[in-house]
Amino acid sequence: MAQEKNEDEILGKAYDAKLMKRLLTFIKPYKRYVIFAILLNIIVAALGPLRPYLTKIAIDDYIVNKNFTGLLWITIALFATLFFQSAIQYLLTYYTQYLGQKTIYDIRLKLFSHTQRLAIKFFDKTPIGRLVTRVTNDIESLNELFSSGIIMIFSDVFIILWILGFMFFMDWKLSFVSLSILPVLIYGTFLFRRKVRDNYRDVRFHLARLNSYMQEHITGISVMQLFHKEKEELQKFSGINGDHKKANIESIFYYAVFYPGVEFISSIALALIIWYGGGEVVHNVLTLGTLFAFLQYTEMFFRPIRDLSEKYNIMQTAMASSERVFKLLDDETFIKNPEDPKFLNSVKGSISFENVSFAYNKDEFVLKNISLNVNPGETVAIVGATGAGKTSIINILTRFYDINSGCIRVDGIDIRELNKHDLRKQISIVLQDVFLFSGTIKSNIGMNNPEITNEQIQRAAELVGADKFIQLLPKKYDEEVKERGATLSVGQKQLISFARALAFNPQILILDEATSSVDTETEILIQQAIEKLLVGRTAIVIAHRLSTIQNADKILVMHKGEIKETGNHQELLAKRGIYYRLYQLQYKDQEISKVI
Repeated sequence: MAQEKNEDEILGKAYDAKLMKRLLTFIKPYKRYVIFAILLNIIVAALGPLRPYLTKIAIDDYIVNKNFTGLLWITIALFATLFFQSAIQYLLTYYTQYLGQKTIYDIRLKLFSHTQRLAIKFFDKTPIGRLVTRVTNDIESLNELFSSGIIMIFSDVFIILWILGFMFFMDWKLSFVSLSILPVLIYGTFLFRRKVRDNYRDVRFHLARLNSYMQEHITGISVMQLFHKEKEELQKFSGINGDHKKANIESIFYYAVFYPGVEFISSIALALIIWYGGGEVVHNVLTLGTLFAFLQYTEMFFRPIRDLSEKYNIMQTAMASSERVFKLLDDETFIKNPEDPKFLNSVKGSISFENVSFAYNKDEFVLKNISLNVNPGETVAIVGATGAGKTSIINILTRFYDINSGCIRVDGIDIRELNKHDLRKQISIVLQDVFLFSGTIKSNIGMNNPEITNEQIQRAAELVGADKFIQLLPKKYDEEVKERGATLSVGQKQLISFARALAFNPQILILDEATSSVDTETEILIQQAIEKLLVGRTAIVIAHRLSTIQNADKILVMHKGEIKETGNHQELLAKRGIYYRLYQLQYKDQEISKVI
């Protein structure tokens, strides 16, 4: 956990020029909005400090001289200034929020697109909850930066400059008295920033832990309930949630100390103005209107300083979030396409492995010197104990992972010389653990591919036997599918996955334990569908049930990452080797189940 914290949740500087330069590239398409917002900021910043100056004129020129007509006009000017400021403020708020949403939309889209292109190897080592945090919480922090940070910093700076301009224009001595307390405020702000820096890191870290824990345990809710682990998992969640709460409470404490502190310092500044300025008024050196204006300016002056402290926190959080977002965007765990790829024009479906070795982790080989040939239209079955390397063969054939040595060819072309998307278009896979997306039956079969018609979807479902249960649903092919297909049985989901594979009309079909999760009746239906499905196609079938592969043209027996036996069903039984022992074990199990 400590390593994860050090790598992903450390807050850097409140301003990092390199990170900011990269962030600004996302604003570049909307630079006209930025320029317009800055211009509005300058106007709004001027209108606020203008009001105390108009108040000074009202007191010194009209109230003291009892000029009611002039007072009426200055009052109208004050109302007009306030109205104009409100209108400009509305436009400013609208455009800054608009800019923020447009920019965040682009960043989130780019991040999601990049994540889609990352290799499966990346997801093996990265918690899903952490990725969700990047696309949600971290992006939202950047939204605050673009909507309330960068542009509004200009507003605060301009307000301070306008206030200082008016103050020194009216009376430079009283201005220095008003600003004499500023070093104390600067020191307090610096101390506040230092205290909250590490606290923000802790908050972000514990939030990422919360997301990861929630994602994992909601996904595995059925297992948790089955083993009655609710109390234990609730206690663990309570601990993580408690750490998050503690970090936030600590942050609240620093805020609770800082903001009243700023108010106290601003009160001291007001007292100094009343003491010094009041004395000047008594001695007729200073006008009452000027003193009143300075009291207003002092109150206005500390407000943007407080806001700048808040902007500092936004900047700090945004810089940390941007660093994590760019770290993900810079991750190049890709299965790269060749610069000049070859193309599979008329696919026959021949597959060859030539001395292929592969390891998920360095030097921990799960496949060792694999050599095999699959002829076009041939059905090859792969059997072996769990961990023998069966699924790894599929992973490297589809280029979810790249091999360490050797060569894999499809129709005589090294798959590393092919565009990986072109390669995968020729292959359909039916897995044991079927994944269905939220949507409809139709969208899950056709995967929203515009090239696949409704007729093709229905024909594919009919061929694999899925049409029988689909026609019984209220909305048939438009029936809504919940997340991960929660409203469908395991067998129904498996049939939909078969229909999906068939709808794409692949030349190479891979079945990975495709019938292991279905009942006997459904298995019979699927076996009948498979017979139709395999006609004219090259097929690789991974199975534990040896009864399902007895008609395969060739059976490969794997053991500890190596092919130990090759032959058809009868040939392998005659060898009385590994396959024979596996068959005997399953045969005995079947005999026992019949007796029971």
